Amino acid sequence: MAKPRMVDVANRANVALATVSYALSGRRPVAAATRRRIMRAVEELGYAPNSLARGLASKRSNIVTLLLRNPERGIGFTEMEFVTGATQAAEALGYQLLLSLNDMSSLRQAEALAGSRLVDGAVIMEVHLDDERVSILEEAGIPFSMIGRPRDSAGRNCADIDFDRTAHDAVQHLYELGHQSIAFLNHSPSTLSSAYGPTVRAEQGFRAAAAEFGVRYKERLCGDGPDSGLLEFRDLLREAPDLTAVAVMNDRAAAGVLRAITEIGAGVPEDYSIIAVASSARVTEMFQPRLTTLEPPAAELGGLAVRLLIESLQAPPDDPREPVQALLPCRLVLGASLGPARVA
Repeated sequence: MAKPRMVDVANRANVALATVSYALSGRRPVAAATRRRIMRAVEELGYAPNSLARGLASKRSNIVTLLLRNPERGIGFTEMEFVTGATQAAEALGYQLLLSLNDMSSLRQAEALAGSRLVDGAVIMEVHLDDERVSILEEAGIPFSMIGRPRDSAGRNCADIDFDRTAHDAVQHLYELGHQSIAFLNHSPSTLSSAYGPTVRAEQGFRAAAAEFGVRYKERLCGDGPDSGLLEFRDLLREAPDLTAVAVMNDRAAAGVLRAITEIGAGVPEDYSIIAVASSARVTEMFQPRLTTLEPPAAELGGLAVRLLIESLQAPPDDPREPVQALLPCRLVLGASLGPARVA
């Protein structure tokens, strides 16, 4: 039997094809009696999936959008693991996830999204400390959650990496291997100037951890490319010739660090230890030697942010869900890039 089409719904309801489209999308108002006739035809023909039919009946689309602001470093394996986790969580709860690279940077855009009734809510990703999308969505009345967190996360649903714990674990691991002179290569200067959450919080976390363990510590903001990593590591060695370990939160720059070490006739890990921070193990396994990483729980965080949003959407109006701010640490995935500190 042929799969029902929208034109079949229009014929069954005795309305124009455009009217069916408007009724299903919510883009234009449709008379209540006409809408009921269309929905009856939808159900009789089995035109829409059950989840969509239920959503239309309850004035919901059962679609949420993931607002992914395209980072300057591009979208790589690690970012896609967040997206995959979010998508799987949405599907498990009977929702579809719409990926949008539109940064929703104006109230007009948000109001248009709300007025279209295309989505029930949004998940914000790549969050800055003073992220304008937060206030824009709140003003437009669009429910949302975040993968990441702004400066003030109180009263808002967020799921983020615990950067303090992650930085502490990185420094502790190096310290226990005997390293007393450690450096940290962060994201680019522009991410710090724009108050990108991970850049700021990782910087704060590493400074605190280095002070706690009493190690000699240097840090650099580093452009997203191998050449930047090479130049910054060369500069670090000029400034701290006793350096024996470096933590890198910049996948592309890590390749340049390895090249710089090779150029001076040194090796990893016998001369220098490298630990990646917040990098997917799928990325670090492509390096030679394979880098040890503190891998972010990307799929878990993406899924958690979606579940927090959908739970708030489904909560009764008289019993709303309390907002949750969840922090999850990165997990250590051992490679071959760590070793005891060399003896001077």
